[in-house]
Amino acid sequence: MSVVSLVPAPPQTPPQTSPQAPQSRSARPPLSPDALRAVVRKLAERPQEWLHRVRLAGDDRWYERLAADADHEVWLISWLPGQSTGFHDHGGSRGAFTVALGELEELSLGGPEQQLLIRRLGRGTERAFGPEYLHDVRNTGAGPAVTIHAYSPPLGGMSRYELRAGGLVRTAVEGPEQW
Repeated sequence: MSVVSLVPAPPQTPPQTSPQAPQSRSARPPLSPDALRAVVRKLAERPQEWLHRVRLAGDDRWYERLAADADHEVWLISWLPGQSTGFHDHGGSRGAFTVALGELEELSLGGPEQQLLIRRLGRGTERAFGPEYLHDVRNTGAGPAVTIHAYSPPLGGMSRYELRAGGLVRTAVEGPEQW
């Protein structure tokens, strides 16, 4: 993991959740990041269930929701070289993902001075996070990559951010109708 020092970021605005967000659809508590990690690991170990669905799209990442219920959802995403998410949150949902094929890079801010952290994520790497987590995932490699993601509760919205000299600044809020 590489660390790049930045000017400390101002406190982050908590993720906004719309009134129709999935949290209100379920009386069940959200799954923990570790439980979501187990979901993505188990599915990644069974490529016969998802590999035939993968598509490679030239302009943007390709994605498909594989499963959804009241307390979590699972997504399959493919990445060509150069494709990225940009900095984003998960609208208050917990999450986990695993790199099923290829290699990616994840950027996040952390530490007492909110330094830029850069992680290389090779095949089999798993990441799990809580509801306040912000990151940027990108394919900086020479070939395609495939990831499996799980969120709990299901995503009800996401905010997009730009990394500026003073830290992350919210630039947009998206809802499921935009995915």
